[in-house]
Amino acid sequence: MPEIWLNYGKNEVVLDIMAENLDEKIEFEQPVLDDSAINDNLEGLDLSKPTEIVIQNYTPAVQKILGKLYEKCDIKSFSKPKLLVDKTNLPQIKANNPDTVSINEFEEQELSNSNLVFLGEVQFDGLFGYETISTRLLRKFGAEKMLDAFSHRSGDTPNPGTDSPSMNDAKKFADTFEVSCVELTANKKGISGLQVGHPSLKIRD
Repeated sequence: MPEIWLNYGKNEVVLDIMAENLDEKIEFEQPVLDDSAINDNLEGLDLSKPTEIVIQNYTPAVQKILGKLYEKCDIKSFSKPKLLVDKTNLPQIKANNPDTVSINEFEEQELSNSNLVFLGEVQFDGLFGYETISTRLLRKFGAEKMLDAFSHRSGDTPNPGTDSPSMNDAKKFADTFEVSCVELTANKKGISGLQVGHPSLKIRD
């Protein structure tokens, strides 16, 4: 049985993996969105007012959405939105975006700015099942509410890719803030799902 050693703080944890699982090929059957569908979805975002986009996780799909937003601003003669990013992603994002775009570190400790638009790609998460904009907001701004999410977990082992009762805690937390989001699902072929609206809404089928 193959072993993988992972760093966990100062310790190393061994994971035993069944050999047959290494041969399993995961196919992504959901079709990707074409540029026209992506543009249609992004019409739900009002770029005519001052907008600050908070990039929660930086991926090729997220960069594609940024490019589409820049195109819309150029066509409609709007000012390009400001970007707010984590310090670790700051150099990479500055290198891949126009010099005319204002890019700064996201340092806010509370969500009181209604001009904020959170941009992120859905990924797997051991506690919530899926890492979404709502779960990221809860982890960053709702330390006390995270205790509720942990108490409502499905079990004591990670359950990525499955719906978890803890997700409801994240949605309830996000629902208390007047912010917007652009949330997407993607794979190596492209963007397969895109939602513009409030973070508490559901993107997945």
